[in-house]
Amino acid sequence: MGLFDAFKKKDVVISSPMKGRCVSIKAVSDPTFSEEILGKGVAIVPKDGKVYAPADGVITTIFPTGHAVGMTTNDGVELLIHVGLDTVALKGEGFRIIGKDEQKVKKGDLLIEADLEKIKSAGYDVITPVVVCNTDEYSEILGRTDTEVNAGDELLNIKK
Repeated sequence: MGLFDAFKKKDVVISSPMKGRCVSIKAVSDPTFSEEILGKGVAIVPKDGKVYAPADGVITTIFPTGHAVGMTTNDGVELLIHVGLDTVALKGEGFRIIGKDEQKVKKGDLLIEADLEKIKSAGYDVITPVVVCNTDEYSEILGRTDTEVNAGDELLNIKK
C-alpha cells in the first residue's frame, strides 16, 4: 500500500458547528434535506444561533440571505451548513455572516450568527442540517443523532 492509498483510507472527522441537539436528517421538514438529495449528514436543533467552522478549510459559498455557508475542508469534504428552513423570505434579517467567499477558516472560527428568536417569531423552523454534499466519494458516513452536542464535538465520521 502506497502513501496515497493510506491517505484515501483515512477517516475524516467533522465537528459540530454549534451547540444543540442532534436529530436524524430524516426529521428535517424540507425534503431537499430529509430525502438526502443534497447528500448525507445530520441535523442539529441549535441552542444559541452561533455557527462555527466544523473543520479547517475554505468558505466556498455564502448564501446572499445569510442563512447558509458552503465550505470545503482541508480533507476535501464539501459541507453545507444551513441555519433555518424556508428563511429566504426573511431576506437576510436575523442572520449575520462572518467571513467571505474563498476565506480560509480554522475549526472553531465563527461563521454565522443567527437571531433564533427573530427566526422563530417569523414562524420559521430552525433545525439546521449539516450536509455532506459529495457522498458518492465516501464508503460510509456515520453521524451522531439523538444526543446533545457542543460546538467542536465529533459529529460526522467519514470513511474514505
